Order: sequence, then structure tokens, then C-alpha cells
Amino acid sequence: MDHRKGPRRRGEELENAILAATLEELAEVGYAGLTMERVAARARTGKAVLYRRWSDRAELAVDACRLGRVPDDDLPDTGALRTDVIALLRHMAAKMASPLGGILRGLLGEMTRDPALSRLILDRIHTVGPATIHVILERAVERGEVAPRILTSRRATVATDLLRSEFLLFDTPIDDEIITDIVDEVYLPLVLNPPPTPTDDG
Repeated sequence: MDHRKGPRRRGEELENAILAATLEELAEVGYAGLTMERVAARARTGKAVLYRRWSDRAELAVDACRLGRVPDDDLPDTGALRTDVIALLRHMAAKMASPLGGILRGLLGEMTRDPALSRLILDRIHTVGPATIHVILERAVERGEVAPRILTSRRATVATDLLRSEFLLFDTPIDDEIITDIVDEVYLPLVLNPPPTPTDDG
């Protein structure tokens, strides 16, 4: 059977079909077994189509895993930093507990054997959590909850960094209690503006 037969797809529709096929392949055979030929066959397209968009399987795999990021339009906006960050971490934890989480864990295990893959993961996937939490922090700055200097400090990404460490060290699912502890016991004390100091007016 010619895998290319069927409705002709272009642009975003075709790209999404390829990325979805890549995730399915990663779930089945892992990164070690991933090939451009297998992805092309599953996506019902030609291998040349893949190479016009991605230079190698590392780029393809990393782009496919980025489908799990939270679009800015879908970021929680509850009106308070605490509930925004808890909602974001819950979303990330759910993704980590999904098949995508298993795929990401497998890719991370391949980093030491594939320098090109390692660079791409650090550049494209590692920045997803920090990028989303910066949007949330910017809203908190506008509300006066957080000082602007926090946006460029190491404190900004502590919540997503700790959640990622929990995922890598202890697997999933990540208990909701752990998420609230990260936010309440660690993150908020680091980033929130301190309460006003009481004055003695007599």
C-alpha cells in the first residue's frame, strides 16, 4: 500500500500529522528506534517532506515533544500568583503523567549518548516551563505582587525547576500536596513582595 495515498495535506495540517506520528513512534519504539522512514510511513507522507522541515530525527523528536507546552492564551489567569502557579504546575504534572512524560523521560536518557539531541532538549524543551511561568510572573508584577527584579533572577523559575526535578527523581504521578508545598513553602516566600512593615504611630 502506498502510504502517501489519501487526501493531500499541506502546511500546518501536514506538520501536525507528522508530529503526532513522531510521538506515536517514540511511544512505541523509543528514540533509539526512531527513524525518518518510520515516521513518514505512519504520517502517510514522503521522507523528503520531513527533511524539508527537520534536518534530522533529533529536531523532529524535540519539536514533537513541544506539542505539550501550554499556549500563552491558555495560561491560568486567576488574578493571584499563588493560584496561577498551582494551576500551571498541575497542568505540567498531568503532562508528565501522560504518555508524553514517558517519552520525555526516554529522550532525557538518550542525552548523554547524543550531543545534538542534548543541545536541542536544553534549548527547546528545558525552556518551556520557565517561559510560561515568566508570563504568569509578568502579570503578578502588574498587580504589584512581585517586584520587577524577580523576572530576571534565578528565583523566577524555581517552581518549575523543582517540579521537573521531582519528575526526574521520583517519577509520576506527582501528588497535589507536593505541588502546593513547592508553591507555598518554597516559591512564594522567594518571589512575593514582603508585607508592609507595621509602623508604630502611637
